[in-house]
Amino acid sequence: MKPLAQTMRLDHARCDLLFSKAEAAAEDARWPDCHAQTHQFVEALLQHFALEEDVLFPAFERRTSMTGGPTQVMRSEHDQMRQLVAALNDAASSQDADAFADAAETLLILMQQHNMKEENILYPMVEDSVGAEPDVQAGVESLAQEAA
Repeated sequence: MKPLAQTMRLDHARCDLLFSKAEAAAEDARWPDCHAQTHQFVEALLQHFALEEDVLFPAFERRTSMTGGPTQVMRSEHDQMRQLVAALNDAASSQDADAFADAAETLLILMQQHNMKEENILYPMVEDSVGAEPDVQAGVESLAQEAA
């Protein structure tokens, strides 16, 4: 099995690729493709969030007693991204290029900043503290298989 941090970085890359495909389809006004690509991106992103929020973060918080720190910030940023993803979905459905571009630009900046914090700070902490726990390993392995 790949290390937790590596698997999560690879999943960020998978989400980024799906996002870029949706953006490219919107830029070319290929709306049915944009809608499909946006849906794939959203599904991948929400799956990623679910692993973090349902498995990784709770395990980390139980082990470290850090409930108000980095995981709280990440959850808050996930909520912000969910709002932007909803706007992205709406824009793709209504074929609104300007609304799609606006939501995509903001989402891209937020994702880049968010991913850097997770990859450089949080994932190494999670891996060190709970990476060997069976439920954590199973969740990460499941995500890796889904992404493959």
